[in-house]
Amino acid sequence: MVERLNEPMKPRANSTRRTHLQQLESEAIYVMREVAAQFERPHLLFSGGKDSIVMVYLAMKAFRPAKFPFPLLHIDTGHNFPETIQYRDELVERLGANLIVRYVQDSIDQGRVQEETGPNASRNALQTVTLLDALKELQVDAALGGGRRDEEKARAKERFFSHRDIFGQWDPKNQRPELWSLYNGRKNVGEHFRVFPISNWTEMDVWQYIQSEEIPMPSLYFSHTRPVLNRQGMMLAATEFITPLEGERLEEKVVRFRTIGDATCTGAVESRAATIDDIIQEVAAARITERGGRSDDKRSEAAMEDRKRAGYF
Repeated sequence: MVERLNEPMKPRANSTRRTHLQQLESEAIYVMREVAAQFERPHLLFSGGKDSIVMVYLAMKAFRPAKFPFPLLHIDTGHNFPETIQYRDELVERLGANLIVRYVQDSIDQGRVQEETGPNASRNALQTVTLLDALKELQVDAALGGGRRDEEKARAKERFFSHRDIFGQWDPKNQRPELWSLYNGRKNVGEHFRVFPISNWTEMDVWQYIQSEEIPMPSLYFSHTRPVLNRQGMMLAATEFITPLEGERLEEKVVRFRTIGDATCTGAVESRAATIDDIIQEVAAARITERGGRSDDKRSEAAMEDRKRAGYF
């Protein structure tokens, strides 16, 4: 009898086992439905990058054939790649989703923020003010984002439900426990939550899910030839927002982008990955995170955490 108890249990013939992607999908859908149940004015933050695209497709699984219980909110810095905006508009039109756009340029014109100057100027940090203003204007009580814990060490400190005070600030030392997948959305007037349904996903998980669901992606993620310049070891695409410095020269290279942000701070990587299969193999062999090509993350040792404390995504 003892020997039988020590034997490993054999699965029943009719048992079903979910893959890790199915488990991650179920978890994300559960979190999204919790947001719809607990909050009155949730919004989904949409940037046109792969994580926010996956979020939209997860929302389809969570709520369709009903309409999304939240609009998409894009904070437009004005320094986007044209391919990103084109993809965003086509996706919104195809899905019939409600898109709200707020512009960093408006914040600059209103004197709410001061634009950076110099060769490495970026609007990436400025969008925090635009975002907080938009959340207050729209009375958003929960903002769903596509942040993942493997992206950057500061992101690994957050929970699924990340509480923000009346100033939109995050306190990493005062986070609520989430035992047994119970999420506490209680808040005071003026406070809100940032919610990260794909927090437990990795870059590899995202691409494998995109492959399994056959999700169309922006062309920037696949290899293509474009002029770039090398600035402090980072290949920046030649755009109207980048001015070559003395000694810098443009070169035609075959590149792709692992992450999509502002053209002023998003570096390309040399790559021949023309299909999702190619990208998955490339990610599996990579030894640096996708945000290793983001110059705005390198401004200080705690650049991301400082921005998140102030109200960043």
